Amino acid sequence: MTASDYKKVFKQLKAKPVKLKRYIKHNKPKERKFGRAVTKCSRCGRTSGGHISKYGLDLCRQCFRENATKIGFKKYS
Repeated sequence: MTASDYKKVFKQLKAKPVKLKRYIKHNKPKERKFGRAVTKCSRCGRTSGGHISKYGLDLCRQCFRENATKIGFKKYS
């Protein structure tokens, strides 16, 4: 179950607070301390590979390509 699927059920369970509480307890995704899911892009929120954290950028590769010239990076080849 992905994190987006986890919140779709809330609409149905709003009228039943006890069942909603139990659902949240057993189905919420666990908090990550390390690994790929911890580092997110500061611009779009992607967690997938190709994350650039050097110099404190915290951007995915797609966002970095869009903003590289604005930040001050140059393409040499």
